Amino acid sequence: MLGGGGVLGAVEVGMLRALFRAGITPDILVGTSIGAINAAMVALDPTPAVIDDLIRLWASPELNEVYGDSVPRQMRRFATRTHLHNPAPLRRMLERHLGPDLMFDNLKVPTHLVAASIERAAEHWFTEGPVLPAIMAAAAVPGMLPPATVDGEHFIDGSIVRPSPVSRAVDLGATTVYVLQVGRADRPLTPPERPWEAAAVALELARRARFADEVASAPPGVTVHLLPGGGEGDESPWAYRDTAGVRHRVSTAYAASRDYLSGQEP
Repeated sequence: MLGGGGVLGAVEVGMLRALFRAGITPDILVGTSIGAINAAMVALDPTPAVIDDLIRLWASPELNEVYGDSVPRQMRRFATRTHLHNPAPLRRMLERHLGPDLMFDNLKVPTHLVAASIERAAEHWFTEGPVLPAIMAAAAVPGMLPPATVDGEHFIDGSIVRPSPVSRAVDLGATTVYVLQVGRADRPLTPPERPWEAAAVALELARRARFADEVASAPPGVTVHLLPGGGEGDESPWAYRDTAGVRHRVSTAYAASRDYLSGQEP
């Protein structure tokens, strides 16, 4: 289960490397938010070789196109639109790495990507048809990117409704679930001191509460592993723009997840 985190989604690459090196490969992939990109990449090539491809993607100058422009210029745009970034660079990046016509049927691992439907005020699972529109819908972070339109319906980031959809994996028959997401769930939250921190704290509180409910509701016989990221560093509102240090984040997450997995019973 791969969650979100903007450019910090590179942390999940380190976790994936640890899983592959431990001999753990996916039977099902569930993705939400930016984790939908990682999930699709792994589904297309579920081998250790995909790690190098993912590192190239997250360390690529292409990512600067996605989250480019100065912060002041972006903030001025809020006067005329609801989002900071143009989705076109992200779409082009995905086309280059996944191909423009990739279909769910072409994926080598069953993959489920979740987005939030605005019109229906409900979660929507993409499991068939074109993959790229599904990713754009699942990763349309409110305020960062505009809602994605698929068949006339508008979608935003899936983590709004299902930040850690463990139950989806369980419903699909999983008995062991590895949760890969950005954000240290073990780090205590503190009261916000600035307006933008209020929104961040509220979203993180909701995410943790929902994840706790998902784990608590897992039936007997289901094991849920929350892989550690090793500390992702900058957690400011602009951390998602930080394309530098990607390889360091991958290495740190790999080491933390490797140590965690080595302590688990076979």
